[in-house]
Amino acid sequence: MKAGIIFTGTGPILILTTYESFADGKLVEKLGLKGIKKFMAYEVPLDLVQRKYGQQYDMIMKDVKQTDDLRVLDFDGHKIFYSFSFTDLGEAYQHEAS
Repeated sequence: MKAGIIFTGTGPILILTTYESFADGKLVEKLGLKGIKKFMAYEVPLDLVQRKYGQQYDMIMKDVKQTDDLRVLDFDGHKIFYSFSFTDLGEAYQHEAS
């Protein structure tokens, strides 16, 4: 499991995913089906997300089925943006549909 902040046209969302990379074609396709065709993604440490989101994180993790590969943990862009330091962000991945 990995956590990531996805910066979209409407603001950041915080996701949990089983994909190994934000560049994975299936993940990019899933985001595209949700209307996210252009984004920047940054991995954030899973333990940090767990500490910051506590019970909300636990509820999402209990609800994740083996076949679930993408979960939105938070879509409150303001909260996400101010909950994480830039130093918490991993290397950037950018995607833009052609």
